[in-house]
Amino acid sequence: MNLHQNTRLTPIQRRKIWCDYAENNLTPTQLAQRYRVSRPTIYKILQRARLQEFQPRPSVNKRFRCLEFGCKRLARIEKKLEEKLKKRARRYEKKYPGELIHFDTKRLPLLKNEVKTNPREYLFVAIDDHSRELFAAILPDKTQFSSAKFLNQVIAECPYSIETAYSDNGTEYRGTESHDFVKTCAENKIAQRFTRVKRPQTNGKAERVIRTLMEMWHNRIEFRNREHRKKELIRFINFYNTVKPHKGIENLTPHEKLTNYFYSQSVNNG
Repeated sequence: MNLHQNTRLTPIQRRKIWCDYAENNLTPTQLAQRYRVSRPTIYKILQRARLQEFQPRPSVNKRFRCLEFGCKRLARIEKKLEEKLKKRARRYEKKYPGELIHFDTKRLPLLKNEVKTNPREYLFVAIDDHSRELFAAILPDKTQFSSAKFLNQVIAECPYSIETAYSDNGTEYRGTESHDFVKTCAENKIAQRFTRVKRPQTNGKAERVIRTLMEMWHNRIEFRNREHRKKELIRFINFYNTVKPHKGIENLTPHEKLTNYFYSQSVNNG
């Protein structure tokens, strides 16, 4: 029922007012003081009580009704949005290693005592969707040549075949058939998939691992020079893959996840 926006007395209170008036002989002034409302309100309640009408009447305020309807509609929209976000937030995982490898690039900050004129270095990362195994390298630029060099490194280090490379639409990853990264993918029979245009966040696993790298590696170590930074990156990758448990893979390390997968495959094929 749509109550008036200024309704202050419930049906139970209205019955009590009628009882106090009819049985206890309280005056309208005394009732107004007891229930903290005006005397005209008491007179209206008594008038309707004589007709045994104790329920507040619906609001005739159109503006109030529109506001109430709008709030209900907003609540429904909010609920639908929450359901959509929950669906998107559900974790997904590819069925086997190499089915999908996420690629991404990050421009690294200058080191201490370096000046703005120093050229920046770039962090290239690749992470296996199934096992979360991490590959990374620091290269001098963000070009198709560097991305192809990194891809060849990943192929050489990866103990399983790579089916699909998933990346954003950056020029280091996307181009014509003569593009070095595209050509390297084709030569190794690796398909390419890309994030939606202007939606790099859909490459969430790569974005998240870069954030982890910056928080747990780059921001915690004071590097002596760029060579030292590269050596510490190798150490961190080893820690990430063999020591650090991951919630997304049931608190296993990527190495444990891969070991379990290949063991189960050998048992099933044995």
